[in-house]
Amino acid sequence: MDWARDGRHWPHHAHSRFVSSGGRRWHVQQWPAPSAHAPQLLLLHGTGASTHSWHRLAPLLARRAGVVAVDLPGHGFSDPARGDGATLGGMARGIAALLRQMELQPSVLLGHSAGAAIAVQMALDREAQAVAGDAPALVISLNGALLPLHGLAGQVFSPLAKLLAANRLVPHLFSWRAADKTRVRRLVASTGSSLDEEGVALYGRLVSDPAHVAGALAMMAHWDLRALVARLPQLRTPLHLLVAERDRTLPPSQTQRLVALLPRAGLSALPALGHLAHEEDPQQVFGLLWPLVEAHRAAAS
Repeated sequence: MDWARDGRHWPHHAHSRFVSSGGRRWHVQQWPAPSAHAPQLLLLHGTGASTHSWHRLAPLLARRAGVVAVDLPGHGFSDPARGDGATLGGMARGIAALLRQMELQPSVLLGHSAGAAIAVQMALDREAQAVAGDAPALVISLNGALLPLHGLAGQVFSPLAKLLAANRLVPHLFSWRAADKTRVRRLVASTGSSLDEEGVALYGRLVSDPAHVAGALAMMAHWDLRALVARLPQLRTPLHLLVAERDRTLPPSQTQRLVALLPRAGLSALPALGHLAHEEDPQQVFGLLWPLVEAHRAAAS
């Protein structure tokens, strides 16, 4: 994605900035805290998305909190990952370093899909460092991809992603096919969500960019949740799961497996919404999300 070409028309471009950290440039969108006592939220999108995924929810949150959203490595306008930067641990460390560079310490981490796994990894990393008062107060998983795929899909997904990521022609072929808006609409519909024309067009712009597609493939090729699953029972930071009932990307049935691992985790359902729930109905998501933030603020005070 080219900022000079695409940035002027990107949602909330006035809140965008570029920050150099870890040898690469990150695209960040930031809303300042409305008061000195307001919480600070970090928003982490999922694989194949970008900061645009929060373009309707972020302003609702920004009325009451400081908000920062980040394009993951190789996604949107952020530079590609280097070294282990496309792995779960590498992304968590890279974003943590970025936040230190920006002198930010979010108290709430909100992750969608794979972004939820990054948020949990960041919380576990901070807990392991045993820095008093430095771990987030709350992690919120929105249709979080916290568990490996089951069965044949789990056996095939990672090797196939590695094969596709290694072929430099694949991103160009995929982005060429994505120029057809009908294909993009079908891709969005396959998540169980229904987006308006603006939402479909934004995803169309992303998936028609070969560099963005390459970044998403690199992330999928290096993704391994087994170590995270092994550490999940050690998580001390409060975790709340927001689960959309019509999610076709991550079936809600996997929630039962998560609750078995994390019996203390909170759980809320989002009726009649799919995987992109926060883009479909940001008001409904905000209505469930904000009371969680307030409750944990009250408990911590």
